[in-house]
Amino acid sequence: MINSIILGIVGAPEIIVILVVVLLLFGGKKIPELMKGFGQGIKEFKNGMNGTDEKKPEVKEEPKKN
Repeated sequence: MINSIILGIVGAPEIIVILVVVLLLFGGKKIPELMKGFGQGIKEFKNGMNGTDEKKPEVKEEPKKN
């Protein structure tokens, strides 16, 4: 019941304002890196909850040449 009250408070306009603020703070180039890190954190959390501690070797990306 409490979750539905909280979700009722945060509507579309509030979400749009939050997204604009995040875009202004971090810029368009940094957001994909932040989301990648966020996704990896969630994946590690789920693996920890399931009891699997398997880690894949990280693939290092080559620096982009400009």
